[in-house]
Amino acid sequence: MISLKRERVDEVDDDDNEDGVVTKRGRGRVGEDRRSRHCPYLDTINRSVLDFDFEKLCSISLSHINVYACLVCGKYFQGRGQKSHAYTHSVQFSHHVFLNLHTLKFYCLPDNYEIIDSSLEDITYVLKPTFTKQHIAGLDKHGKLYRAYDGTTYLPGIVGLNNIKANDYANAVLQAFSNVPPLRNYFLEEENYKGIRRPPGDIMFLLVQRFGELMRKLWNPRNFKAHVSPHEMLQAVVLCSKKTFQITKQGDAVDFMTWFLNALHGALGGTKKKSSIITKVFQGSMRIFSKKLPHPDL
Repeated sequence: MISLKRERVDEVDDDDNEDGVVTKRGRGRVGEDRRSRHCPYLDTINRSVLDFDFEKLCSISLSHINVYACLVCGKYFQGRGQKSHAYTHSVQFSHHVFLNLHTLKFYCLPDNYEIIDSSLEDITYVLKPTFTKQHIAGLDKHGKLYRAYDGTTYLPGIVGLNNIKANDYANAVLQAFSNVPPLRNYFLEEENYKGIRRPPGDIMFLLVQRFGELMRKLWNPRNFKAHVSPHEMLQAVVLCSKKTFQITKQGDAVDFMTWFLNALHGALGGTKKKSSIITKVFQGSMRIFSKKLPHPDL
């Protein structure tokens, strides 16, 4: 009798199938490339040029699909197969280390093997910061200064938002909301809203995702720089507001705040009868006292 062992193969990204290369993660697994843990090009990574605040699209094809960041020059390219833009860039400029912006896996091109090294964890954390419940609970208990990779010190949550052109009105509102503790705590933990289901074709939930990403970047204690670009957040605002609020044209901060809160409430499944984190934080009640005053002649 022959017993067959079923071996679990880790999920691979889209263009793994282009050239038949499958890399398995984990120490000592069959099929792992011996170079994965001994890549000779890690010292070519330039953290000072890495900026993950901008839209994740290929700098050549302008596609959002299967985008890799070159960790030597910071540019984004699509794919990693032999006919891809990332592969061509690697051969042409001798840039070898790339990060898949979706799977958070590192690869060496043009050799096309996965890089497994714990020293790269700081890069994935900057791309996608995560917060534990314990970390969130202690945010307001101490005001510790942190040092960014560029040497500047900053206080998480109190960092500058880049003014791309004429978006300072929106920046002021976003920074104010980032310091409302219940709202901040809700969006720092992606699990709070990740499971919310929206109708097919509904673009408004993009606003929720981008605001959560911006909130986590503003409160990131391990940033490479002491400022954040709200580029992706504002692109979602332009799209979801149907260009009512733009990056290139000044807007009214109060109008933006009103629209933004209502849009978030609706995207989170809130209605006039159904509450959301927005109504729980901002909707209150007012108690009115009246007193009858005697006529002055009396």
